[in-house]
Amino acid sequence: QVQLVESGGGLVQPGGSLRLSCAASESIFSFTTMGWYRQAPGKQRELVADITSGGSTNYKVSLEGRFTIARDIAKNTVDLEMSSLKPEDTAVYYCKAVRLGAGVGYDYWGQGTQVTVSS
Repeated sequence: QVQLVESGGGLVQPGGSLRLSCAASESIFSFTTMGWYRQAPGKQRELVADITSGGSTNYKVSLEGRFTIARDIAKNTVDLEMSSLKPEDTAVYYCKAVRLGAGVGYDYWGQGTQVTVSS
C-alpha cells in the first residue's frame, strides 16, 4: 500500500514562507505525477502544483511565482516551497500521487497538513 506523509505545515505570518514535504513509501519516480492540492474551509479541493516523472511542472496560474514544486531525490520527497504567503493560502494541503498503467489509474493521497497564514 502506497503511503504519502506530508510535513512542514504550521502557522506563518502574512508575507512569510513555508516548505511542505511529501514523503513517499515508494520511489517518487514510480508515479506518473505527484502533486500538491489544497482545501480551504467551505471550498473544493484544488490543484496547487504537480510534477511528472519526467520533471514537467504545472501550477495553478494564480500561484505561479510564489509557489515552487520540486523533487528531493536524496530524500525521496516532493516538496512545495511557498513564499509571500497570504491569508487566502490558509488551507489543508494534501499530497497526491498518480500511477497510470495498462489503462488503469490509481490515485493516492496523504492525510494532509494544515497551513495557516495569519498575524
